[in-house]
Amino acid sequence: MPVITYREAINQAMAQEMRRDPLIVVMGEDVAGGAGGSAGGAEAAGGVMGITAGLATEFGRDRVIDTPITESAIMGMGAGAALTGLRPIAELMFADFIGVCFDQIYNQAAKFRYMFGGKAVTPLTIRTMIGAGMGAGPQHSQAIYPWLTSVPGLKVCVPSNPYDAKGLMIQAIRDDDPVIFCEHKSLLGMEGEVPEDPYTIDFGKAAITREGTDLTIVSMSWMVNFCNEAADQLASEDFSVEVVDMRTTSPLDREAILKSVRKTGRLVVVDEANPICSMASEISSIVAEHAFAALDAPIKKVTAPHTPVPASPKLEALYIPDTAKIVAAARETLEYEL
Repeated sequence: MPVITYREAINQAMAQEMRRDPLIVVMGEDVAGGAGGSAGGAEAAGGVMGITAGLATEFGRDRVIDTPITESAIMGMGAGAALTGLRPIAELMFADFIGVCFDQIYNQAAKFRYMFGGKAVTPLTIRTMIGAGMGAGPQHSQAIYPWLTSVPGLKVCVPSNPYDAKGLMIQAIRDDDPVIFCEHKSLLGMEGEVPEDPYTIDFGKAAITREGTDLTIVSMSWMVNFCNEAADQLASEDFSVEVVDMRTTSPLDREAILKSVRKTGRLVVVDEANPICSMASEISSIVAEHAFAALDAPIKKVTAPHTPVPASPKLEALYIPDTAKIVAAARETLEYEL
C-alpha cells in the first residue's frame, strides 16, 4: 500500500472525487495559485499549505476558483452554490477566521434543511486548518472544533492520520449536509499507508487505535498520536490502555466511548481545545451520565489551559497537551483507589 502524507491524502481525495463528479468545485483564497498561476508556476504551490496543488491544472479555473480575501463571501458563495445543485469544497484558510463568516455557516448553511422542511440539501464541505504546534500565534493556532460541534446541522471531522483524512474527506464531499473538515496543521507532513482507490469512512464511527483493559483514553485529531505514544509507554509498565480516536465530533460515537469505559472502568479525555465547554467536558459528561456506575476512579481531563495560544515556542510547548502530560494523568487515574 502506498505511503503518503496527510496533506497528499486530502489532495488525492479531492482530485479523485472531482474526476468522479463534475458538480464538485473548489473555492478559496489562493486555492488555484493566485492571479497568473499556471502549471509549474504559482499554481504548483497549491495554497498556503500546498493542499490543493495540481487541482487547477487538471480541472481548470472554472472548477478551482481563487476568491478575494473575504471569508464571509467564500462561505456565502459555498452555501449558495450547494443550494443550486453544485457540491462545493470551500476553504477557510485558518479556523481562527471563522468569526468573520460564522453567520453564513451556523445561521444559514447549517439550517437550510431544517428551515425548508427537509426539501433542501446543502452538500457543502468546508476545509479549515486547526491547532497549535507551528508557532503561528494566538490568531492562527486555535482548536475550535467544540464551537462547531455545538451547532445543530453541522457535521465535524477531526482526522488524526492520513488514512482517516482521505476516507473522511471523500465521505464529507459525498454527504448531503454541511461538513466542517478540520485539518491539523501539525499533521500535514505525517506519513501513513493509504489505499490508492477511493474509499469512505462512516461519520460517527470511532476507531480503537490501541486495545486495553485497564484505562480508556479518548481523544481526536493530533492528540490521538500523543495518546498512542502514552499507551505504548504505559504498556512497558504492564498497564493495558485503550485509545479511542473519535474521528468525528459530530456525529459523536457515544457507544464506542461508553463500551470502552464499561470495560476498563477508568477514563482520561485528551483535548487540545481550551477546557471550558470543550469536547473533553462533553465526553466526560456523557460518561458521568450514562456509565457512572462503571467508573473505578474520577474522570481526568487533559486539555490546553484556558488561555490564548502563545506565540513563543517554549510557551507553546507548555500549552499543548503532550505524551508526558497524558502519561501523568493516566498514572494518577490508574493508581486511584476508591
